[in-house]
Amino acid sequence: MMNPFYVLDSINYVAGVHGGFSCTDCHSPDYETYPHNAELKLEPLATCIDCHGGDDTYADYQFDKIEEEFQKSIHFQKSGESFTCSKCHDQHYYRATARTSSNVSEIVSYNNNMCLSCHDNALRFETMSSEESPKLSQVHDWLPNQKLHFDKVRCIECHTVVVDSFMVSHNILPKEEALRNCNDCHSSNSMLKASLYKYENLQARSEDGALGALITNEAYIIGANQNPLLKLLSFIIFGLAVIGIAIHWIFRIVKKSK
Repeated sequence: MMNPFYVLDSINYVAGVHGGFSCTDCHSPDYETYPHNAELKLEPLATCIDCHGGDDTYADYQFDKIEEEFQKSIHFQKSGESFTCSKCHDQHYYRATARTSSNVSEIVSYNNNMCLSCHDNALRFETMSSEESPKLSQVHDWLPNQKLHFDKVRCIECHTVVVDSFMVSHNILPKEEALRNCNDCHSSNSMLKASLYKYENLQARSEDGALGALITNEAYIIGANQNPLLKLLSFIIFGLAVIGIAIHWIFRIVKKSK
């Protein structure tokens, strides 16, 4: 009798950040009547900043600064106040995966699914935008190993301005300004250290150290996980190989001259 699209999944709700709240903590007392009256759908929804802004209890999360950054983003510039936090963060099911998970793959998958729920869904994308939904594979045709990148890093790594003081950057850039310089990630000074790999629980993900990270590939990025000792050893091996070739070449010349 109830439309399944309007029935909340109670298990996922309890697992979310608001799982301990009752419905009327955020909605009007009329929500105590079940099934709800249809006109309740027109009830104005509170935004995250309405509850979390200016509250010292949540100061560590920096909601006010996040709001400032979000208002610089392409989403806000294009859609204004109609693009709220809930467009990406479902109030009923949202989980702070980046802060709580010890699994990088889970963090990447959870965050990317937020983006893909619109950007890989033509109906939802065109509901919010006047533009036609682009094909992601075509837009990223310059990117080598597309699937590997999509599986191992978040969209926001390349599509936001990284702010080191924030847990997650919210200033989404226009596509023309997205990062396209491979060296920014694949270097010893990788920007990923200020984004995906900056969390306090990073050590829990690589308890086995640099070698363990390399073997498990959980946190290994080519160019970013350089080990000074291994790098020195590779130079020594290369140098010895060059010396060996030179000695061999000299002996061949000497032998021919005789």
